[in-house]
Amino acid sequence: MRVGIFTGALALAYVDTPAAYAPTGSSPQFSLRDLIGDGLLWAVPKHRRTVEKRHKRKYGSPDYKLKIFVPKTHLRSCATCGSDHEVGILCPTCYKKVRTETELMQDKIQQELGLDPVDKEVVVLYDREKDEQPDEFWQGKRIVEMEKPRPMWFGKNLLQRSTHSTPEPDELKPGHEKLG
Repeated sequence: MRVGIFTGALALAYVDTPAAYAPTGSSPQFSLRDLIGDGLLWAVPKHRRTVEKRHKRKYGSPDYKLKIFVPKTHLRSCATCGSDHEVGILCPTCYKKVRTETELMQDKIQQELGLDPVDKEVVVLYDREKDEQPDEFWQGKRIVEMEKPRPMWFGKNLLQRSTHSTPEPDELKPGHEKLG
């Protein structure tokens, strides 16, 4: 005689009585148990994602945003300082030098001239540059002198105005057609 493993073991039985869950009112109400029944709901997708969609979620799309690292091919080294920068963007090392020099100039202008409105042209001169021009050249201009020599990268032609008055019709470059 063969004896089973579960002989004498405790067992549980469950009997579902629909009358126990029925509402007492006359109007039928929504019940989640009626909707589900005896089935179970698992949080699983009904359809599998395609390989293309899985790869797009994992790695991104080249049209929108890539999640993988792509090497930059538009890096150049600066001819002045030798540090690397992207094409079309100023070298950060050289820009930092220019920015600090500009801030020093602005501080010196604010110390000497204050916050008064500018009614005359402001000229920034470095060490021993005032002697290069005659005194008549500096008349009618507000002069700010820096106590250090001019940096090599800071050209002297910056003293010339960059904006010119509108040219006369006869001064137009060849190839431009005169209107009128």
